[in-house]
Amino acid sequence: MAVELRICEDPAQACGELLVEVAAGGGHLVLAGGSTPRAAYEAAAARGGDWSRVTVWFGDERCVDPGDERSNFKMVRESLLEQLPGEQPSVHRILGERGPSAAATAYEEELRAAGPPELDLVLLGLGPDGHTASLFPGQPSLLERERLVFGVEEAGLEPFVPRVTLTLPLLGGARRIVFLVSGQSKAGAVSAAFGPDAKPDPNVPASMLPPFASEVTVLLDQAAASGVPGP
Repeated sequence: MAVELRICEDPAQACGELLVEVAAGGGHLVLAGGSTPRAAYEAAAARGGDWSRVTVWFGDERCVDPGDERSNFKMVRESLLEQLPGEQPSVHRILGERGPSAAATAYEEELRAAGPPELDLVLLGLGPDGHTASLFPGQPSLLERERLVFGVEEAGLEPFVPRVTLTLPLLGGARRIVFLVSGQSKAGAVSAAFGPDAKPDPNVPASMLPPFASEVTVLLDQAAASGVPGP
């Protein structure tokens, strides 16, 4: 399928606007961790809107307590959930403090009990190594086709703590996938994952997602897009 690369002056602001727009329709959203998504959540919270009919899931989590500074849930709670006016969305956090295996099993059960749900939007980041969520280069998680959630014993980048991640089939089955990417350090990964010569490659996990997907949009700044001709 075609991947749309959209260069924005402020990709986080554009993403925040998109989140508010999708939230207004309700449905199931998968949120990401990371510094660029944090700015998007802050932008979304500043715009307000009605999030009461939204169900929030997480694309991945570090196996730490929910109050730990490395926790994706903590970041989303502080930057978005606690800042929203009115009724809160329904939130399903990954219980990372249980460890990768137990937390993955519990989240799998939660997702399956919900349908599993049809995901309206999945928000993802992109690492300099091409990883997305906690799907790291060359790891067994990339081969998983039956499970919805996978316990990652060894992270490929700092912080080197075990993780829990949604798998490619679940992420790729969303109605819409949005990657949020900024900075020169990501330019090589953008080119490898989404450039004109990109093809599914387990050494670039993000490149393996488009074949599963119906719609992929990459919101990025000029620096991150510098390795791709004419997006």
